[in-house]
Order: sequence, then C-alpha cells, then structure tokens
Amino acid sequence: MKHDSLRVEFDGAEIEELYQDLISLEVELDDRLAAMFRLTVALPPRPDGTWPHLDDDRLALWRKVVITAGLEDDARRLISGYITHLRPSFGAQLNECRLEVWGMDASVLMDRDDRLRAWPNKRDSDIATEVFGQYGLTPRVTGTDVVHEEEVSTIVQRESDIRLLRRLASRNGFDCYVDGDVGHFGPPATDASPQPVLAAHFGPETNLSTLRLQAQALAPTGVSMTQLDRFNGDILEAKAQPGRLPALGARRVTDRPGVLRVGHVVTTGLQEMTALCQSLQDKAEWFITGEGEVMANRYGTVLLPRGTVTIKGIGEANSGVYYVSHVTHSFTGDGYVQAFKVRRNGLKLTGREQFTTGGAMAALIGGTT
Repeated sequence: MKHDSLRVEFDGAEIEELYQDLISLEVELDDRLAAMFRLTVALPPRPDGTWPHLDDDRLALWRKVVITAGLEDDARRLISGYITHLRPSFGAQLNECRLEVWGMDASVLMDRDDRLRAWPNKRDSDIATEVFGQYGLTPRVTGTDVVHEEEVSTIVQRESDIRLLRRLASRNGFDCYVDGDVGHFGPPATDASPQPVLAAHFGPETNLSTLRLQAQALAPTGVSMTQLDRFNGDILEAKAQPGRLPALGARRVTDRPGVLRVGHVVTTGLQEMTALCQSLQDKAEWFITGEGEVMANRYGTVLLPRGTVTIKGIGEANSGVYYVSHVTHSFTGDGYVQAFKVRRNGLKLTGREQFTTGGAMAALIGGTT
C-alpha cells in the first residue's frame, strides 16, 4: 500500500515542530459550502511557562494556510485559506491541553462586508464574473440567459458578495465555490470523467470501509409556476424540463408523478420563471443519496467532491456512477480516512460505466473469498 503524505504551510512555510504534536487534522470539502479545516495539536508547556504553538505568531488569526495531502507521488492541494479561529483548551492534566486551529477557504474574504448595491442590466453570470474579479480570482463562470433589465427589475444586493453569488447560483441550479485562486459558478460537473473506482465486498479490490445509501420517492417529478404578466395582465405559465442533467443511472423515478407548483415568488417574466422551475427540478431529481468511508491508502488516491466516482460491488440497481458532493479528509494516529457523501439521479447501469476488466456483470457481483 502507498504511504500517506501531508504538508501544512503557514504563509508559505511549514512549521516542522507542529507535526510531532499533531493530534488530528480534518479538511471538509463541499459542493455548496466553503471549504474548512480543523487542526488540533497538543500543547506541552515549556519549563519557562510558555506554551509552544499558542504563543507562536506564525499561528495568528488570518495567516494564510495551504494544506496538501495525498499518497506519496499523488498529493493534491486540499485547501488554500485563512485561520479564522484559535481555540486553546486547558485540561486538568498537561496531556489534556490542546490548541484547535480552524480556518476557511478564500471565500471567507468575500463574506466580510454586507453591501447594499444595485446591479442593473446584468445577467447572473455577469455579476459572478465581476465579483470574482474584484477579489483577484479567476472566474470560471457558466453563462446565464436572463438579463435583468433596469426598466423591468434590477437585482439588489443586501448581503455579502459570496452570499449574493450563492443566492444567484441556487436559482440557476448552479454550484458556487472558490478553489484556490479560481471562482466557480456553474452547473455540477456530472459529465466529468469518474474518479478511480470504489468497491465494496469485491475480494482483493475492496477498498470501501462503509457505504450507506438511501433512495426516496417523495421528491416532485415536475415543477411549474404561474404568474401574471405585470405589463399586460396575461397569465404566464412555466414548466421545467425533466432530465436536463445527464442521467447517472438508466432508471429515473416516474411512477406516481407529483408536481411542485411554485408560489409566493416574484419573477420578472417567463424566462426567469422557467430558469427558477428548472433549478428546482434539477435538485429534485437527485433521489438517491449516500455516505461512506474509505481508507486513503487502500483507495490509492485522493477523493474529491464536485465530480463523479464509480462504485461497484453493490448490486445491479446501485452500482454505477455517483456525483460526489462532500469529502472530509481526516488525519489521525489511525491513518488517513476519507468520509464522503454522494448522490445519484438514476438507478441501474447506463452501459457507459467503466469498471475496468470483467464487464458489467463482474462489477455487480464482485467476489469475496
């Protein structure tokens, strides 16, 4: 098996003595929330009464932190962010004294000031591009269609910049996040090439420690909205189109259809109504969710969110490609564990899955010995 690797830099340099006192490190990566880290170190006092780490200016608030982790030659940058909390605790015994260092990715800088600002004659994607640029981030933005013309309506910001962008992203069915020096504003990357295969009860290829899935049938299968045209009084009706996102499974939930009718939401016309309905439709189609854990050295690589992964060995209905929505990377004395969350918008195989050798049937049944 490959050996774990970990590198933590504070303002561009490692603190070598930190590693020997490291108790745990967690890095949480999510498709909709800011990336966060929690580092816990022991606080052994010095004979002169000072506390290492606690009195170290290199661990001050707002220091820049970059955490890189992986397996030998396959290391990935997990987070680039800033220290936002320092939490020392002093127990009855010296070996119970701890320092927790918490931090968030660069989007925390976009959440410092609430603003009151109008954005006339802009598309949501125009606003995202401009806001990311104000923070020196490279915008990776998917264009939106609706132009909010000043004569009809204007987007008014009454929140911080990142909260504005996440609000705009939500109504378009987009993800919005900061990764390093890149600002992302676009749909989930369901068509990305899957990460290396996760396997359950698959003989020597088994790498999953646990996996729990849930399929639920209560989400709406359709979304519609009705509203009066504010200029001529006509009745406008918008409907979402099912299946806009690529299907990760061959069978969607279509039995006993149910329609969500959106109300008490003000929009400026049919185009914006349709975009809102579509975003709700896309979210409702993720009717399968799951969570699990994998030891990094058994998996052989770093699992990342905001992409897909293939899972095999869990039966015909459940084996296949999943979208990874969350990964918590945990380093403790027991090793490097990756706890993840996934979702899927279809059951069964599509026929496009790559399970390496043996074909689809071999991927379903595995083979424990």
